[in-house]
Amino acid sequence: MGKRAIVTGITGQDGSYLAELLLSKGYEVHGVIRRASTFNTQRIDHIYQDPNNPEARLFLHHGDLCSTEWILNLIYNLLPDELYHLAAQSHVRVSFDMPEYTGDVTGLGTTRLLEAIRRGSPKTRFYQASSSEMFGSAIPPQSETTAFQPRSPYAAAKVYAYWMARNYREAYGLFASNGILFNHESPRRGETFVTRKITRGIAAILAGQQGKIFLGNLEASRDWGYAPEYVEAMWRMLQLDSGDDIVVGTGEAHTVKEFAQEAFAYAGLDWHNHVAVSERYIRPLEVDCLIADTRKAREKLGWEPQIGLRELVAIMVDADLESAGLQAPGRGRAILEEKLGHWNRWHNSVRKVMHAVQGSASQH
Repeated sequence: MGKRAIVTGITGQDGSYLAELLLSKGYEVHGVIRRASTFNTQRIDHIYQDPNNPEARLFLHHGDLCSTEWILNLIYNLLPDELYHLAAQSHVRVSFDMPEYTGDVTGLGTTRLLEAIRRGSPKTRFYQASSSEMFGSAIPPQSETTAFQPRSPYAAAKVYAYWMARNYREAYGLFASNGILFNHESPRRGETFVTRKITRGIAAILAGQQGKIFLGNLEASRDWGYAPEYVEAMWRMLQLDSGDDIVVGTGEAHTVKEFAQEAFAYAGLDWHNHVAVSERYIRPLEVDCLIADTRKAREKLGWEPQIGLRELVAIMVDADLESAGLQAPGRGRAILEEKLGHWNRWHNSVRKVMHAVQGSASQH
């Protein structure tokens, strides 16, 4: 019989890709989603399975990470082999506007899950989605031994969650791992995140729907990778003999300006004519440069990224152009067919998401 996994944040970018990966490996997957009055399952509608089907291996549970009782019941009833905790209020700029909520969900939500595992399912292997934002103003490159210097409420909450995972591992012997992932993007990235804002903006400009896009700090430098590769690293962490803390990234950094230049050039446009800076998108505290030191991930996980910045840009621009009904250059689609596994080919990862019946998973 296959393993059973719980994925919090299954409707997010990483959660949807992780669900596909686990299903391809024969897992029974239980996803936690928030109840909403509008459809919020567009990233997983294409893999939704009717729970009345005896062959179904994907099940969704409406829940709230702020409810200790609900979390305890979920863990006790399912006794999962693995739990991937990806849910969070994850938008850094928004965390300055909602610091208390960010701390409750992103920080304390982790503690509630760890305590539920300790009490009801101590053999469950736990993955905590830590973030490179925890490093903040630390001098790059950043590794597992770099001291955290968080510069946002989101990053501070993630630091708290990171240390709770380590404390439960060391105090109670739980298998708890922190994956310290640097920025990872894809066509499923949230529309308010800068990379997706750029690629969606290009599609809108080519469609004649807008003339400019407004961004924040163009000089911020980030280590950007391709999200489906990063969920492979998450899975590999929970297959180790014991829990650990591992940095995952490409080891290369590029500025927001470089990403925009590359994306606009790929689409045949001059970025100077279409990009403007708006003060509303500038953070109260900026993080200047994040670059991953990936030696431990290479040595312990045998993991190395195959997608660099140019390839990432091509994949994302192609997807947003195709979604808008425009002709895409096509290099991004070719890259997925050539470089990545069967579960993340263009048809599965992009086209099926576009054409799935919207809201089908919301109505389970």
